[in-house]
Amino acid sequence: MASFIAALLAPVAGVLLYVWLHSRPSTIRAIDKAVLWILPVLIALQILLHSWPELHIGALIAVLSGAGALYVIEKISRSLARHTDDLAIFLGVFSMAVHALLEGGALIPAAANAPFALAVILHRVAVGLLIWWLLEPRHGVGVATAGVGAILVATTIGFAAGTEILPDGHAAIELYQAFVAGSLLHVVFHQGRRDHRHD
Repeated sequence: MASFIAALLAPVAGVLLYVWLHSRPSTIRAIDKAVLWILPVLIALQILLHSWPELHIGALIAVLSGAGALYVIEKISRSLARHTDDLAIFLGVFSMAVHALLEGGALIPAAANAPFALAVILHRVAVGLLIWWLLEPRHGVGVATAGVGAILVATTIGFAAGTEILPDGHAAIELYQAFVAGSLLHVVFHQGRRDHRHD
């Protein structure tokens, strides 16, 4: 139960960390640059590392396809660029919620061990910070709160369902998450930064 509670508090801690750091002029640029590193690390550890044993090079291809698809759409029509970014962010948060659902099922005392629980808690701090970084500048506090809330709700549902909710290796889910991760990479590096410019 302690791991479950800590997993719920971790994304909130990420949001509070972002707000605290962003209230200090000397750290605003630093935290924005840090997020540009956090997302690739999350993708490498949470998506590619997890899906590599089953998908191998297919996981990397899916990530690159996600990033490339938005790039092509933007080149075809700049008027669609903003909408594709918002869609990618929505799908990204949804994908994180699906992952949180599965993690919740794995956090029950009978299934979770201390190293796994610690890894979940630590990376969820980054997840909360990232969601707030993506949503709050574009859509405000309400939408950003809903995004973080989706992670908490999904975790709770997963924990209540237990290990029954864990899939026995579904390649389609892993490919989807890798594709969405790639699209989020594109948003952060090519579009997301525009929402975080500081004069």
